[in-house]
Amino acid sequence: MIQGKSVTLVIPVYNDVLALKKAIPVVNEIIKAITDEYEIIIAEDASTDGSYDFAEECTINDPHIRHLHRDKRLGRGSALSLAAQSAKGEIFCYFDVDLATDISHLPEILNTVSGEYDIATGSRLLKDSNISRSFGREVKSRGYNFLVRLFLKSHLSDHQCGFKAFKTGILITLLPDIRDKHWFWDTEVLVLAERKGYSIAEIPVRWREGEGTTVRFSDIWKMGQAIVRLWWQIHVS
Repeated sequence: MIQGKSVTLVIPVYNDVLALKKAIPVVNEIIKAITDEYEIIIAEDASTDGSYDFAEECTINDPHIRHLHRDKRLGRGSALSLAAQSAKGEIFCYFDVDLATDISHLPEILNTVSGEYDIATGSRLLKDSNISRSFGREVKSRGYNFLVRLFLKSHLSDHQCGFKAFKTGILITLLPDIRDKHWFWDTEVLVLAERKGYSIAEIPVRWREGEGTTVRFSDIWKMGQAIVRLWWQIHVS
C-alpha cells in the first residue's frame, strides 16, 4: 500500500475500445490493492470506434473513473498533458491501453515515485527486462534510443516505454517546455527532466508487443526530426 499518497492513473486512448474494455477491470483490481485514494483518467482523443461511449459508461458505473474527451484528435502526448493539468493525484502514472507493459509492475513504479525518486520509467532495454517483439522493432528501438543518448546526452536506456510515473507537481513544471504532441512526448519529458536535475529511476519490465502493433517509417522519420528539433531547442533557442 502507498501511505498518504493519492494516485492518478491515465490511459491514453484512440480507437482502442476492445483493449480498453479489457484494461479497465484489470487496472481497477490492481490499484484497489495499492491505495484507496486514486482516480483513473481515460484520456480519449476523438475516437470513432465506440471508445467514447464505453468511457462514458465507465464514469457512470465507477466514481473513480473520469473521461477526458476531445472532439478533434490532437495527439497522444497532448492528451497526456491535458490529463496532467487536471490530475488530482500527488502521483501521476500512465501506461498504454494494450497493457503491453505487464501491469503487475504498477506497485513498484508507484512506490518508487512515492519514495526518493521524482520520476520512474519502465525500461525494455535493461538486462533484467523480459521482452518479446519482432527483430525489426528491436533494431529500430535500440537505434532510436542510441540517437537520443548521442545527440541529447541522455543517460537513460529506454525513452519510449509507455509506462511512466511522476510526482505530479514536477511533471506540471515540465509541461510548458514540452512541444511534441504525439509519440516523442515520452522522450521529451525525460530529456527535459534530466537536464533540470530531477531524479529518474529505470525499472526493468516484462513487455509484450501488441497484436497489430506497427512502427511505420513515417513515424521513425518524424521522431528523428523531433530529436533534431529538441537538440536545437536546448542548444540554440
